Amino acid sequence: MSVVKDLRTSLRTAPLRRPWGPDVPANHVIVCEVTLSDGRAGTGFSWTPQIGAHAVRALLDHDVRDALIGLPAHPELVWDRLSKHLDEAGRGGLTTIALAGVDLALWDLRCGERPLADVLGPRRASVPVYGSGVNLHYPLDELIAQAGRWKAAGFPAVKIKVGRPDLGEDVERVAAVREVVGPDTLLMVDANQRWDLHRARRALAALEPYDLCWIEEPLPADDLPALAELRRGVGVPVAVGENVYTTHGFRDLLVAGACDVVQPNVVRVGGITPFLRIAELARAFDVPVYPHLLTEVSGQLALALPHPAMVELVEDASLADLGLLAEPYPVRVEGAELRSAGRPGLGLTWAT
Repeated sequence: MSVVKDLRTSLRTAPLRRPWGPDVPANHVIVCEVTLSDGRAGTGFSWTPQIGAHAVRALLDHDVRDALIGLPAHPELVWDRLSKHLDEAGRGGLTTIALAGVDLALWDLRCGERPLADVLGPRRASVPVYGSGVNLHYPLDELIAQAGRWKAAGFPAVKIKVGRPDLGEDVERVAAVREVVGPDTLLMVDANQRWDLHRARRALAALEPYDLCWIEEPLPADDLPALAELRRGVGVPVAVGENVYTTHGFRDLLVAGACDVVQPNVVRVGGITPFLRIAELARAFDVPVYPHLLTEVSGQLALALPHPAMVELVEDASLADLGLLAEPYPVRVEGAELRSAGRPGLGLTWAT
């Protein structure tokens, strides 16, 4: 087996066409190229939407690279070895985000000329997408206009942010979106960990008339007792996982009975290797996996998941929308369905 010869990184920042708030005007990507002793190269990436990109790159350049060189080009072996190596710097967060860049590059190499979904074993030819907006800061008229675009696109489901200081505003905004998208469109809401248990109960009682498909991150993602207590007491499914960084973290969520849906982010958990482990854990608990963001990779993973899923499509915020990728892209969204474009490996060609 070929061994790793080198790791090179580059940092790219892309302004968001629709800023996610005054403190999130851009997304950051650290492109990682892994070169092997036989001359082949694979490309992956790490990603941060707000802060930490320089820290992630420094970790890759100064700690991961030296530990990586000379290892066999085997994603699972490398992930376990590097994870152990980085434990002292933390078991999740910056370390798993950095590991993702290497793991994705190694999976790119493993695939060779075959598309990722084919290597994983596709269970379906297409997967639905849902319209998602980072829109808590939008005035009501902008939120209504966004919901109208999703409705016109024929999306089967949409998701908006909640968690304003005034619960009455949340109710008004959810009611307005429900009216725009109609009764047959699934409607999810995302509180981004803004509530405590008392506020979550009050909010979900007030939002009950709007037939929510799920409430996402109603409480801090690591408060398992509170999440389990909330789930036992409300009729709305609880979704959580975008801010859980380790396989053990997902195991604990599932064992605690704290969620109905898990949402791993393929970069935050450390790449495809741990993502697949989390998916198998969730399968054992009969809990569906809905990948978080990063449509170009998440869509390919969703095609191979045991349970049917939807892929999150944040308006104007995919890697392609941000101008970070050059055509041809790895996935195609036609109407409300995502399909693999059949590109080899991860199919990512980074714009120059």
